[in-house]
Amino acid sequence: MSKSLADLTSRGLAIAAQYDELNLAERGRTWTRAETLMGFVGDVGDLAQLAMAADGVRSDLGTAEDTHAALAHELADCLWAVLVLAERYEVDLEAAYDATMDEIEQRLTPDRP
Repeated sequence: MSKSLADLTSRGLAIAAQYDELNLAERGRTWTRAETLMGFVGDVGDLAQLAMAADGVRSDLGTAEDTHAALAHELADCLWAVLVLAERYEVDLEAAYDATMDEIEQRLTPDRP
């Protein structure tokens, strides 16, 4: 069953709220937007290493099956962070995505009206 961006965002924000509760209990505060962004940057770094392994550039990250599973996990982590950051920065991600794709499509096909 395919889920909408709104469904993914709703679930992601629920998980973010659980992290906020955990951080409040353990550290007395929640992550700032900047800290969430830095966590995302770390996930992108992990994703880059796994993509290199999937492409055969690195061989130190386990079997191809392990790499594929880890790659899927990191892609999901990155998507979660993007969804949470969009909400916390009050960005309508669906509208921004459509507008950005329209702009790119226009650049790639300049003869279109």
